[in-house]
Amino acid sequence: MQEMELGGFFAEKVLQPLGAITSGSQFLEPDGLFPNHIPNPEDKTAMKAITQAVLENKADLGIIFDTDVDRSAAVDSTGHEFNRNRLIALMSAIVLEEHPGTTIVTDSVTSDGLTTFIEKKLGGKHHRFKRGYKNVIDEAVRLNSVGEESHLAIETSGHGALKENHWLDDGAYLMVKVLNKLASARASGIAGGSKVLTDLVEGLQEPGVAVELRLKIDQNHPDLKGGSFREYGVAVLRLLENHIESDPKLQKAPVNYEGVRASGFGGWFLLRLSLHDPVLPLNIEAASHEDAVRLGLAVSSAVKEFHALEMSALDKFIQP
Repeated sequence: MQEMELGGFFAEKVLQPLGAITSGSQFLEPDGLFPNHIPNPEDKTAMKAITQAVLENKADLGIIFDTDVDRSAAVDSTGHEFNRNRLIALMSAIVLEEHPGTTIVTDSVTSDGLTTFIEKKLGGKHHRFKRGYKNVIDEAVRLNSVGEESHLAIETSGHGALKENHWLDDGAYLMVKVLNKLASARASGIAGGSKVLTDLVEGLQEPGVAVELRLKIDQNHPDLKGGSFREYGVAVLRLLENHIESDPKLQKAPVNYEGVRASGFGGWFLLRLSLHDPVLPLNIEAASHEDAVRLGLAVSSAVKEFHALEMSALDKFIQP
């Protein structure tokens, strides 16, 4: 078993007493200066470090936590990462085996492929809500209170909470669920590294291109006319929504709780207003770079008259 990051207690206090071999673990000693990499399960450098360690040590599974162990991700024995949409797919598969038909609540930037996987393959319901792990958890609690059963609330960031664990935002508990699945397969005589986990996410459609571009609002620009960045951002979203409705190549998402989401060219985009900052993050996913650019061009042409928007990130992405 391979474990890393500042949740070092997990190797010594949880894994070893259960009989796991943790000799290849790394970065177990807490260090607030983070000398090894950013403590973030979404970070490419962090995921590369855990993947490399798993392969070098021929480990069955890699586990990575953020600083306070409320976010997590994993890597299977072949170096296949379980983070973002793949972690949600894995946890959904485990939870839906125990609670068939339950609703999985996620944040707003999850992929269309994940929705298809949860609903068509697993027989669950995907409820895509807002960014912010507290928003996701509160929505799952609300659904249960009005009679819609939900057992999992999880963000692409690696934050996840389960009804059975009293909706605590607990990355270690999520990984225990993953380990239980692996251990029960072993007890049943199923070997082969962590193939049982990889098999659980088989059929998940993943985009060829996935980007997040941040469009900043210049709060000192005369275009704001003394108004707030939030009012300006809402105006941008309103115009984009109108543009989508008049464009036959784009389809507005039928249910959406944050920002403006549309599909087209075999992919989708979501433009939303940041919770706290003068920024409009734009997420684009598509099968190819060309299709992602087409989606980016659609957004660019719709919002080009908003001169207080810093468009350099999007301009760079869509330029030939």
